Amino acid sequence: MEQEIQLQKNREIETAIAALQKEPTEEMLAHALTAIRRRLRERGRFLVSLDQKEGDGTLQMRAISTSDGRNWFTAFTSFEEQLKGSNAVMSAFTADIDQLFRMTLEAEGIEGLILNPWNRTIMLDKQLIQIVMQSSNV
Repeated sequence: MEQEIQLQKNREIETAIAALQKEPTEEMLAHALTAIRRRLRERGRFLVSLDQKEGDGTLQMRAISTSDGRNWFTAFTSFEEQLKGSNAVMSAFTADIDQLFRMTLEAEGIEGLILNPWNRTIMLDKQLIQIVMQSSNV
């Protein structure tokens, strides 16, 4: 229940991403990044899906490949966003946005993080993540 309450505060991010999708301008991107930065400062959380690693069966953060062959971690602003494109039951947990961003920046072979890959999507490459983190003073 507490997880859902924590994730409900991410609605502002979803709204900003929807506005960016309707009007893909630098101003709308700045607005979306500001919403993410605000949640980062508030010690907000995203929902992260896990996959079983082949071989040893340990859990690892879900990554997807884009059509250009690049790999991205995925995260969601809400349970609803996670379920929109899922055709399988996934293990998931909430993670601090700060920790998730740091892990993404350190991961080799990962381009960045796709937030809400099925619907209200924003692709945060490592450069955008660094910009958000630097300007948030976290």
